[in-house]
Amino acid sequence: MTVQDIRAFNRFYTNVIGALDYSRQLYAPYTLTESRVLYELAHSPRTDAADLRGELSLDAGYLSRILNKFERAGLIERTASRKDPRRVRVTLTPRGRETAALLAERADESVGALLATVPAAERPRLSEAMHTVRTLLSDGRPPRREDVLLREPRPGDLGWMVARNAALYAAEYGFNADYEGLVARIVADFAEDHDPHLERVWIAESDGRPVGCVMCVRDEAPATARLRLLLVEPDARGLGIGDRLVSAVVDFARGVGYRDLVLWTNDVLTSARRLYQRHGFVLTAEKPHRSFGQDLNGQDWHLDLTEPTGAGG
Repeated sequence: MTVQDIRAFNRFYTNVIGALDYSRQLYAPYTLTESRVLYELAHSPRTDAADLRGELSLDAGYLSRILNKFERAGLIERTASRKDPRRVRVTLTPRGRETAALLAERADESVGALLATVPAAERPRLSEAMHTVRTLLSDGRPPRREDVLLREPRPGDLGWMVARNAALYAAEYGFNADYEGLVARIVADFAEDHDPHLERVWIAESDGRPVGCVMCVRDEAPATARLRLLLVEPDARGLGIGDRLVSAVVDFARGVGYRDLVLWTNDVLTSARRLYQRHGFVLTAEKPHRSFGQDLNGQDWHLDLTEPTGAGG
């Protein structure tokens, strides 16, 4: 392996994905870098301009020009951060969210068309080769917070949510198959009938694999959303993934006009309860119950979305 080998591969791959003419590739007036900035704004709750610059390793002046372009097009709003007025908070407008969703859809179609040229029997080899490249060039370093992406679910992800919830809750809390049935019904209801403008699932991805998830769905009460199925894989804990997932739900629910956000959990989930408290949720009721083969204490939590949150700034 020589430097020239790697440079040749880089030229080949950038040509394959259309990086040099990304706007024409997606039929949209945005470069690859601009599209990546929109992606980060749509998927990461850390939306300060300084965070964007650090995560994407962009020159401050270049990022400023991109954000100016987005602001003129009505895609973003810039305000002072609640946590630190010296920092600039960047958020997508409804038009910006629609644009980011459209770009994501076209990117998926483009990659899908590329993948379709690979015989099904060869795809595991391709996946393993990509994983090998990422592993070797990461120099064996452990996962970092900035390596974790929040994204929309892909085919197979909803099934993963059911399987991993069942396996982890059995291993960590002794839940029986009743819990897997409950999760399967929740996920099936979402898959069969949900409003994409008011309900959403986030998948946290690290190194090409899902490591966490959460769901925001409409509740029976008026103007109320419900947070469901928050999960982070044990080997991915400590990277702030749970905090990002909860922030994503809170920001989404507030952004689409919900007034209240509720959730139900059990007091044995101590880490999750501390996370909810940090985001401003308040315990409103609790009741002992026998479920999933265990004696538990169920808890209802509530967040008033008309008030600013303490976490996430």
